[in-house]
Amino acid sequence: MISSQPEQAFRVAALYRFCRLDGFEALRAPLAAFCCGRGIKGTLLLAHEGINGTVAGPEEAIAALVERLEAIPELAGLDVKYSFASEMPFHRMKVRLKREIVTMGVEDIDPTASAGTYVEPGDWNTLIADPNTIVVDTRNDYEVRLGTFQGAVDPQTKSFRDFPGWAEARREDLAGRKVAMFCTGGIRCEKATAYVKSLGIDDVFHLKGGILKYLEEVPAEQSLWKGECFVFDERVSVTHGLAEGEAEFCRACRMPLTPAERLSPHYVAGISCHHCHDRRTDADRARYAERQRQVERAETLGLPLPIGN
Repeated sequence: MISSQPEQAFRVAALYRFCRLDGFEALRAPLAAFCCGRGIKGTLLLAHEGINGTVAGPEEAIAALVERLEAIPELAGLDVKYSFASEMPFHRMKVRLKREIVTMGVEDIDPTASAGTYVEPGDWNTLIADPNTIVVDTRNDYEVRLGTFQGAVDPQTKSFRDFPGWAEARREDLAGRKVAMFCTGGIRCEKATAYVKSLGIDDVFHLKGGILKYLEEVPAEQSLWKGECFVFDERVSVTHGLAEGEAEFCRACRMPLTPAERLSPHYVAGISCHHCHDRRTDADRARYAERQRQVERAETLGLPLPIGN
């Protein structure tokens, strides 16, 4: 609950809405000015198919932004998941114009017309425990490594653009089954259900509010979630109750690392990890070492971290 959070915590809002957003280009400058003027940082994506983004700032500023977005008729009914961060989890504010608010790369997929059936977090366990249900994690491989639902299929995708090919190749395996999909905040799995339905598979479901809503609402003792949930900001991961997790980024390759992975002899804070050690030159490591020294100096002096760290 909000009242249990530290007074100085930043409120984080992960939001999206699929809709027909004509004239979305005209929203870019006003929204950027609105956010920057209130100390909000993060990213908002605008496209013909709607809005997507994660932002953080003072609680009253985030509330004002959500109210501002809800006042746009097409965006009324925005899907928003709230959490908190002990420190500002973004370096800057960006409002970007895109072809898609979540990039699948397939024409004529419209979640507003053909998405699967929403499943509330409280009903999710029953659905995925059904032997006739195939549970599909629509996130990318590096996200899945940190945590996923018990028994979920990992498509091992590098990006969401890879998902349609994976689903097409497994059309026969999915046919005749209940297909339950999930992702971090609900947007990717919502679009994924629309694609899977376009393949002629009708019994398709997705977790409303995504993993974030599930971890917020389902008690840990009842949870079928294993591990931590990757988030696209400097918290790196969250766990039950949306508490900040233990994962950290490798600053050389931006891969999330568990505490166990940070015990690897290839892990050097700010310089390398087991994912990238063999793919970096000595010159790269020297550059990263200098950047790490700058970061450590800034932390010692209480100065802002260098952008991008």
